[in-house]
Amino acid sequence: MSDATTRALVPDGSIHGTSRSARPARVTVAVYAADPVLRAGVVQQLRQRPETELVDDADAERAQVSLVVVDGIDDDVAALLNRLRYNNATRTGLVIGTLGAGGLQRVIECGVSAVLRRSEADQDQLVRLVTATANGEGVLPGDLLGELLHHVGSLQRAALDPGAVSLSTLTSREAEMLRLVAEGLDTAEIARKTSYSERTVKNVLHEITTRLQLRNRAHAVGYALRNGLI
Repeated sequence: MSDATTRALVPDGSIHGTSRSARPARVTVAVYAADPVLRAGVVQQLRQRPETELVDDADAERAQVSLVVVDGIDDDVAALLNRLRYNNATRTGLVIGTLGAGGLQRVIECGVSAVLRRSEADQDQLVRLVTATANGEGVLPGDLLGELLHHVGSLQRAALDPGAVSLSTLTSREAEMLRLVAEGLDTAEIARKTSYSERTVKNVLHEITTRLQLRNRAHAVGYALRNGLI
């Protein structure tokens, strides 16, 4: 997904001749989307609000908030999120259709802590997301927050008892992929199910077998089942 197709930037919504000192500062926003329909909907919502100012192409890299609007997480979206992550001038918010297995972990690894589902993205929610992102606040739907807390708890338990065999022996992404292998899915099916590329699936499964000194995928599944990892 190239910059040309992912970045959908619109002119700012400022009203010429109006003193900005008479109103609160607006949050500058650059909108990124692969689908022009998604972009148009978000732009239309934000353009109507006095709290936000949509920036033009020249100022995109200096926007306070980069708002990424996508159907799901794949390698191209992750690459965009990582690129934005290293731009110190902006913070990134994400509006997403669905988060597949391991999707939350991948989003967090890309430096995103403010997430809104597209099904919940009405005008007020979009403005709240943009404002929270600009302030450096975390925003997650309730069920995803529970998933995150569970993951953090697993990591804490592993740190307190590193010799114990538990789910934390595998990352959530690794455990999910092994579960899918155990269900009989092949590489292409796992890639579609998890929204990763086939190459990423192969690399993850290879990393598991190498790290745990196992012979193949079947051996890895058997090991995980015997030790209660999946």
